[in-house]
Amino acid sequence: MPAGGVLTIVIGNPEKTESKMRSYELPSLVVSPSTENITDLLIQRVKKTPGISLFGIEDTPGTWRDVSAQAFLEQVQDLARGFIAAGIKPGDAVALMSRTRYEWALIDFALWFAGAVSVPIYETSAPAQIEWVLADSEAVALIVETKDHQDRFEKIKSNTPLVKQLWRLDDDSLFKLVGLGKSVTEDQVEKARTSRGLDDLATIIYTSGTTGKPKGCELLHRGFVDLSKNSQLELPEVVKEGNGTLLFLPLAHVYARFISILCVHGGIRVGHQPDTKNVAAGMQSFKPNFLLAVPRVFEKVYNSAEQKAEAGGKGNIFRKAVQVAIDYSRAQDTKKGPSLGLKLMHKVFDALVYKKLRAAMGGNVEYAVSGGAPLGERLGHFFRSIGLVVLEGYGLTETSAPAMIGRPSDAQIGKVGRVLPGCAVKIADDGEILLSGSNVLRGYWKNPEATKASIQDGWFRTGDIGELDEQGFISITGRKKELIVTSGGKNVAPTALEDPLRASPIIGQAVVIGDQRQFVSVLISLDPEMLPVWLGNNGQKADLTLAQAAKNPVVLAELQRKIDEVNATVSNAEAIKKFAVIESELSEESGHLTPSLKIKREAVTRDFAPVIDEIYGGAPTTSEALKIQD
Repeated sequence: MPAGGVLTIVIGNPEKTESKMRSYELPSLVVSPSTENITDLLIQRVKKTPGISLFGIEDTPGTWRDVSAQAFLEQVQDLARGFIAAGIKPGDAVALMSRTRYEWALIDFALWFAGAVSVPIYETSAPAQIEWVLADSEAVALIVETKDHQDRFEKIKSNTPLVKQLWRLDDDSLFKLVGLGKSVTEDQVEKARTSRGLDDLATIIYTSGTTGKPKGCELLHRGFVDLSKNSQLELPEVVKEGNGTLLFLPLAHVYARFISILCVHGGIRVGHQPDTKNVAAGMQSFKPNFLLAVPRVFEKVYNSAEQKAEAGGKGNIFRKAVQVAIDYSRAQDTKKGPSLGLKLMHKVFDALVYKKLRAAMGGNVEYAVSGGAPLGERLGHFFRSIGLVVLEGYGLTETSAPAMIGRPSDAQIGKVGRVLPGCAVKIADDGEILLSGSNVLRGYWKNPEATKASIQDGWFRTGDIGELDEQGFISITGRKKELIVTSGGKNVAPTALEDPLRASPIIGQAVVIGDQRQFVSVLISLDPEMLPVWLGNNGQKADLTLAQAAKNPVVLAELQRKIDEVNATVSNAEAIKKFAVIESELSEESGHLTPSLKIKREAVTRDFAPVIDEIYGGAPTTSEALKIQD
């Protein structure tokens, strides 16, 4: 067990059901004064390296303009003066609705300098969702990015009477706000800034809401400050002064939001790319040292490379390179290590394939932090072998983002790394993962019942199911509420089937069905981005619609092949016996995914009830053994 870690194992009465509870914690490496808040991270950074570049702004495609720490601080202070002049008081909630861009970081820090509480809203939110967040958070002002955002707000404005002011990023609102603040003194700003301490509210972030109304998570300054300081000390290879990263995940999500704050503390240059279609070009021009992504992004990178090689007649070379990469990485985890022959093949394919993939990501990427869902073992080994170490993290909105993450020098592919210093993890008797630490939310905003149900004896109940090993690494097997129990009494974790299915280049989403049913089935939506390329590479018309492709025999055969592959990894009772292809895309816009790309299962089962009824109206038809029970 690593030094400093505390592992506790409790074995229940062996005469009863086998009960085992493990916990693992790491003490905090730093103790911050209670009077500090997030703004002190920026002030301390400027004192240390005022000239270091904290941000890159893409003025024209491929051309980035640097913003130094000193310049950023001055812009933050100027905007904070504007907020104060506009009547924003310490403790006031101000909402921000925008894509991922530089101004998000600027506004966040300016609000904190004014002593305010920031409330992020996903820019894809519908008017009703905007109304809920504004009304529930009691926001007094709203900042939007575009006229479209403003129009959505106007539809529900009468229902949010507390919102007295609106500013827009794509007009001159912020410039006018800065001008308004010229009469505010430095002392006034400092008084507002220092009015908040570690135990004061920094932000209210609303959960994605896969079921029911989103809940507002009360996240304190302490969580972000402690996590940032401990992360830098614990991950010096990644959080290294002078490094750079390109953010393209939504800053409305706590995951990207924490990284934004961490990079200010660590002296890391941040670029922003709001359009995911431009991420590849952005990486090549910005040349990041590490990336922040969800598993779906890594799947896309892999699938795009595979289909590009296939289209160029080099599919066999690519597949061989992939297998060598995976074998090489797995061999690195053995005592003997890779054989001489494997080393030679790896070197050959590095010249032919791997270095081109690194170049496509800018050429400087060494690490990637993956969160939101488990990353498949094959992908983990593949990326490590080509020179990109993927560090799997685990956390929730309620834990201010990461509570656990792999270390570059000690990562186990297929598992999430140990807790960060100052955090602790425990596995309950029913397998639920419990977390504690200074990063855990204070409670749910104006929802004492939900707070009481989720935080018990200082431990936050995550709702996730997992296993903790003796070294403090965790394997996450699924969501407690999403666990499927078939009519035969078999427990099935849907994500264990869905995640590997989504690794297929033509599968956009997979939703496993089977609760109180005779057998397990799956609804599949096709990936509209990768489908045309795959169709062309497989002798089909590349311009097939999703509805046409859903009936195409070659497509159906490929889906069957992938299902058979996944079924081979589980018991017969857990195996998928039947599937249906949806003739449309499951997306956030269709109402079936959250902004963080999690499946809204209730919405899917409601909207596709006729398809599900048809599935269970006949016998299972996949090539898996047709018997329903083991």
